[in-house]
Amino acid sequence: MSGKTRPGNYFEDFRVGQEIVHATPRTVTEGDVSVYASLFGPRFALSSSSMFAGQLGLPRSPVDDLLAFHIVFGKTVPDVSLNAIANLGYAAGRFGALVYPGDTLSTTSRVTGLRQNKNGKTGVVYVRSTGVNQRKEMVVEYDRWVMVRKRDLDAPAPESVVPDLPAEVAVSDLIVPFEVGSDYDVHLAGSDQLWDDYEVGEKIDHVDAMTIEDSDHMMACRLFQNTAKVHFNLHTEREGRFGKRIVYGGYIISLARALSFNGLANAQTIAAINGGRHTAPAFGQDTVYAWSEVLGKEAITDHPSLGALRVRTVATKDRPCADFPYKIDERTYDPSVLLDFDYTVLMPRRSQRAAP
Repeated sequence: MSGKTRPGNYFEDFRVGQEIVHATPRTVTEGDVSVYASLFGPRFALSSSSMFAGQLGLPRSPVDDLLAFHIVFGKTVPDVSLNAIANLGYAAGRFGALVYPGDTLSTTSRVTGLRQNKNGKTGVVYVRSTGVNQRKEMVVEYDRWVMVRKRDLDAPAPESVVPDLPAEVAVSDLIVPFEVGSDYDVHLAGSDQLWDDYEVGEKIDHVDAMTIEDSDHMMACRLFQNTAKVHFNLHTEREGRFGKRIVYGGYIISLARALSFNGLANAQTIAAINGGRHTAPAFGQDTVYAWSEVLGKEAITDHPSLGALRVRTVATKDRPCADFPYKIDERTYDPSVLLDFDYTVLMPRRSQRAAP
């Protein structure tokens, strides 16, 4: 084999403390925004309308938070998860500077943990990744862990190191990129339900659903420059565990977020990813539903026009969510559950909106 090609890193290639500078900075374009909208159909007003964004003091409509996240994530794939079996989870994620078309994003990662699995064929790699724009401002940072194949099954197992990750991002650590004035238009936003109207423990069935097409989830990975083999190569995946291509887990996150508009329309931005698990794989022709639970709510002291709402969104396949399917017991998810995603959104407060 030519030494000019890169087969990607296998589990035994990683070292705790290793710093990785990921290739190919990506300039975000209006075309990227349009393709993302056509794939997922998000309707949140802030990322849909420059007029609406202007009412929040922004120069124009920013890129959807998750489009920025996926582009930053995609940069890491050739170095971290090209030979992955599955992306397992997320923690300690924060969104920073808003991203606009014309911004250029690049990513670096640091390996924070390694743990070989008992079968000796795979291991879990923990990384902390940071995406910045052309001004070196952080746009998103997060921890994730991924199961990666070993190339040499006889390679010795490294010392197990599992990072201590927080259960949630503190509200005091959130970055708030805008304020809401008294002219905030709930009709244009799509709902009159504001931060004040949600209660901890409340569950919301988002009702709508989307069926995944193989062409769509592969197009999304190409958009994000996510080159993981399991999403594309049916020739090899036919011989794998599932016999078909696996949908990128982030695709399910974006579908669930888009579906959550029906019930959380005023959740204009995601401020933090507290935790998340891809609990089962998704495939082409699966139909995705979603429901959410309010886990917490807290006022933001320095930004009285906004409140932080901590939300768990659960995505299911081929099962509507009127009965809120989740776990069978403490350790076992319902077989229909694809995603358990814990995140914090920013939402206007009814009584504290600033004067224009």
